[in-house]
Amino acid sequence: MASRHLIGLLLATEEDWPTAFETLLARLGPITWRGATHELTTERIVHEPFDLRYTPRHQLIIDRLAWWYEVPREWLKKLALMDEVYLLNNPFTFQAMEKHSAYCAMMRLGIKVPNTWLIPHKLPPDNPRYVQMAERYSPDFDLDYVAEQVGYPLYMKPFDGGMWVGVTRIESSEELHRAYEESGERLMHLQAAVDDFEVFTRSLSIGPQTKVMQYDPSAHGHYRYSVDAEFLEPELHWEVETIGRLVNAFFRWEFNSCEVIVKDGEAFPIDYANASPDMAMVSLHYHFPWAIQALVAWCAFCAVSGRSMRVNQNTRDYFEVADDPTLPYEEKLRRYRRLADTYFQADAFEEFRAEALPNLEELTVEYVESSDFDDLILHAVQLEVEPENQEKLIERSRSACGAWAADRRAATV
Repeated sequence: MASRHLIGLLLATEEDWPTAFETLLARLGPITWRGATHELTTERIVHEPFDLRYTPRHQLIIDRLAWWYEVPREWLKKLALMDEVYLLNNPFTFQAMEKHSAYCAMMRLGIKVPNTWLIPHKLPPDNPRYVQMAERYSPDFDLDYVAEQVGYPLYMKPFDGGMWVGVTRIESSEELHRAYEESGERLMHLQAAVDDFEVFTRSLSIGPQTKVMQYDPSAHGHYRYSVDAEFLEPELHWEVETIGRLVNAFFRWEFNSCEVIVKDGEAFPIDYANASPDMAMVSLHYHFPWAIQALVAWCAFCAVSGRSMRVNQNTRDYFEVADDPTLPYEEKLRRYRRLADTYFQADAFEEFRAEALPNLEELTVEYVESSDFDDLILHAVQLEVEPENQEKLIERSRSACGAWAADRRAATV
């Protein structure tokens, strides 16, 4: 008799990648690993009252919601602490380790994060004790002095933000003060800009799988990712890939994106705490099938192998590398990479994929070439794109995903 594994999808408004994930998993059917048969099924999760002592049915949950909605966040914490349900991502670190903490941690590890300062809120918290406290311990500060320490041009951005909300490029004192006035109750960073760069990258990591993509943040949201596969020298590609995996392994994140700017042959990470990374077909286009295939593979491995949920971090292992004065930067990266590969069981995952999922890519190609996938394109674009732009995005999605399928077929000839 086959072992059954239920994967829960904790969603907001997305329809494209969840449908693709569900469909590909169904097409995959039962899988065999180490002589045993396993069936993987899915369920979209609804939000209901729950007994803290109830036993969940799910073995693994993909979380796309709890970073902003408290009901599922607290439910996931219960599952992690009491039931050891496997979670993508860890709800404890994604609540506590927002972008500010992620900057601090990577600076601690010696990664080349641009100069960054945190500044107090423009509007204080609504708390009756604030005024008395501020009179004693919150003196006025010189905003221009802070900006001078960071250096112009710079960016003002929320310490815990996402989706480019509240991000402002600043090139003068006048712009600085205007942006600060408009920041209101948000707690903000000032971070040095990395201008005149060669390449802007965004990496999507799912477990030990990383796709490094060339990215244009100034373009429209549906046109930011490039298809070009050879935009970095191999050594830099490895470094950018390693930084993404290091971030994830350090914080116990398994489904995350990382933005790294490359300038003068150096990699500068600027944004790498994204609890709900971009998975939309209309933005990823060519890279969308890879993302779905990678997500299916990692979820299958975690569920079937019984991979244990890690709540606690092993920060000391990383700090010992960071604090060794005899190690050059390149050697530290290599050691961080080994720590990350160990955490993600990279070798065991590859062995599992070869034995249990030998036809996964072929199935993904067949799905992308099917009428079911074309129906998904139509539905996704009609759901997410304004009517006047739908026809253009439908053809673009068809062309880009079709090109991916053709490239994968050519690679196996």
